[in-house]
Amino acid sequence: MHSPHDPYVRVRGAREHNLQDVNVDIPRDTLTVFTGVSGSGKSSLAFGTIYAEAQRRYFESVAPYARRLIHQVGAPAVGEITGLPPAVSLEQRRSAPGARSSVGTVTTLSNSLRMLFSRAGEYPAGAERLDSDAFSPNTAAGACPECHGLGRIHRTDEELLVPDPSLSIREGAIAAWPGAWQGKNLRDVLDTLGYDVDRPWRELEAKDREWILFTDEQPVVTVHPVRDAGRIQRPYQGTYMSARRYVLHTFADTKSRTLRAKAERFLTSVPCPVCGGSRLRPEAMAVTFAGRTIAELAALPLSALAEVLTGAGAGGEETARVLTGDLLARIGTVTELGLGYLSLDRTAPTLSSGELQRLRLATQLRSGLFGVVYVLDEPSAGLHPADTESLLGVLGRLKEAGNSVFVVEHQMDVVRRADWLVDVGPLAGEHGGRVLHSGPPEGLAGVPESATRRFLFPAEGAAAPVRRPRTPTGWIRLSGVERHNVRGVDAAFPLGVFTAVTGVSGSGKSTLVGQVLAGVLADREAGEGAAGAGEQFCASVAGLEAVDRLVQVDQKPIGRTPRSNLATYTGLFDTVRKLFARTETARERGYTVGRFSFNVSGGRCETCQGEGFVSVELLFLPSTYAPCPDCHGARYNPETLEVTLRGLTVAQVLDLTVESAADFFTGTPAAERALTTLLDVGLGYLRLGQPATELSGGEAQRIKLASELQRTRRGHTLYLLDEPTTGLHPADVEVLMRQLHGLVDAHNTVVVVEHDMAVVAGADHVIDLGPGGGDRGGRIVATGTPQEVARAAESRTAPYLAKALRS
Repeated sequence: MHSPHDPYVRVRGAREHNLQDVNVDIPRDTLTVFTGVSGSGKSSLAFGTIYAEAQRRYFESVAPYARRLIHQVGAPAVGEITGLPPAVSLEQRRSAPGARSSVGTVTTLSNSLRMLFSRAGEYPAGAERLDSDAFSPNTAAGACPECHGLGRIHRTDEELLVPDPSLSIREGAIAAWPGAWQGKNLRDVLDTLGYDVDRPWRELEAKDREWILFTDEQPVVTVHPVRDAGRIQRPYQGTYMSARRYVLHTFADTKSRTLRAKAERFLTSVPCPVCGGSRLRPEAMAVTFAGRTIAELAALPLSALAEVLTGAGAGGEETARVLTGDLLARIGTVTELGLGYLSLDRTAPTLSSGELQRLRLATQLRSGLFGVVYVLDEPSAGLHPADTESLLGVLGRLKEAGNSVFVVEHQMDVVRRADWLVDVGPLAGEHGGRVLHSGPPEGLAGVPESATRRFLFPAEGAAAPVRRPRTPTGWIRLSGVERHNVRGVDAAFPLGVFTAVTGVSGSGKSTLVGQVLAGVLADREAGEGAAGAGEQFCASVAGLEAVDRLVQVDQKPIGRTPRSNLATYTGLFDTVRKLFARTETARERGYTVGRFSFNVSGGRCETCQGEGFVSVELLFLPSTYAPCPDCHGARYNPETLEVTLRGLTVAQVLDLTVESAADFFTGTPAAERALTTLLDVGLGYLRLGQPATELSGGEAQRIKLASELQRTRRGHTLYLLDEPTTGLHPADVEVLMRQLHGLVDAHNTVVVVEHDMAVVAGADHVIDLGPGGGDRGGRIVATGTPQEVARAAESRTAPYLAKALRS
């Protein structure tokens, strides 16, 4: 029995996911880093075991009724954990923040700024002092009544709705209307109402055109459709909806991204004419501080806001000094983490998961908690090497305040600064799950089976082979790019080579690549010409004709429910179900391919509807999930499970890892192709039926890449990847880079936004943005081969790239 003052967190018998009965002791009040290849089990140990157990213990102290209101994870599979303090988790997993969530609300800085305006603002003569709620666009007291606190309204006009007025309504003049039967229905209703649907649009009377496009009326008429001879003519009741009403309704309510994108083409988003985009009522906008409204201050980058507050608070009243002092201290933490380029009104959906995690980290630093275990998931994700030093300073201050900081991390600069290192491995999945080293980082040098060792202690004098940069086969040139902080930039992307786009956080990399370059290519593929979403961000574009296809590979989930999994996303499950349907037992029983799907009735277990588990409702306690009592998690009914393929049921096949499945399906070309590409991108440890909800962003991105690699490629493809190495161990990065360079060798183009200097050093061409973030960035400061950019005087990337080239 350990004393209550035991300075170690002691884990015994951890079996969560792939952990193999792990025993490990980790000292408290340290910066401890968990390392290992992707899928080795490090997150299962840090989050799935240590944090989950701390959370479970906390919930046991909460009243049973209150527990129903809190989302809980289950008890971890572990024998015992002693010496475990309360824990706070800061994960990369992105929630779905709404448009009203912003930097100000995530950090609660908006609350302090509103209090400053309420208590110390300069009010017009005779104006009543306002409560702080009156300065929030998210409350009824503060929101502009016209735009409901959103700041923008959507409008449309005749030119957008009817791009070609020489067409008649029957010929499709109203381009905003839906296609197929719904569009025909609207034309038939108009015809019944007495409007001429066969005259060219421009020849219709102005009042008729106005009513057809913009009326809010919804008349219901009996339509007698004219159809082909011999078909039954059934009249029906048809309701008319104007083009504007249809577009606004679709844009606001549809769940289809395609329909929403189509509707957006017929709308212009303009600042609200009442509040001018400030989102607030006039009485709140009449109050100023330091001569500016709250909306003007919220629009400033945090670094500029700090300058304004410093000047204003210096000689003011006591209330203003106290409130500005608090604001400045909290802004200082955010800017220290390299986020000074963000403004308080920047909406949360536009932030990366790394930016969100660092904002929450800044908030925790001001919380004053001590004696807590902070468990962080790759806090360096999305960070330029120049910003990593600041991050280490913040983590050090959390530790000095009397806390333990447990970090899952792949960045070797962070690992080197750890007090304690827990290396998990040696490989992924069933080949991992063991603690190879738990001790000071230098002790890993004596662990030969560790995949981390050679990156933490690179062999002296072993220089990387120098690769001659490939020669571009052409160029895509964007001139006069105007988007966010990228202003008036001319950018050239070489074709037929590997290009890395670098720069500090907020310098404009994702804007230039993910929005503008991707946008102009998407517009070209959609056949929209200069009116498309991408080309409106630049003055001119040249060189697109050399690219046949665009493929954007991002880290968004491959599905939002457990029904979506690795096998369904890659199309492998279609092959598996066909193989089962061809077995002798299936043919005898008349089982078709659909019988082996857990998403439709027939072959699935109806007790759990093919989920594999059931929700158990408990009186006064939160619902809990338990394996289905009938299928015991197999998802299928007993009759379906009587059909076997080479001795395995369909449930057992879904439980195979990619590596095992590759052996099992040898000789089946369709399955081999999918499995080989998954192995090539380092995902051999994943199970075929692994739910999409259990996959990391890096895993989701590599699954998408594998799906793309197995396709038969035709023509020149441009691949765009935004930080593809996020969440990857350096050993996994090597595997991924072999695949990406292989795509270039096959006469394609790869463009990556990247912070990993090892990847940048191996590129053919580098485009470096900066020099800083936000208003201090948005320019191309250096371009050329890695060696040329490493010598650029103005580039903040140059010294780190030069170091990577030397090593």
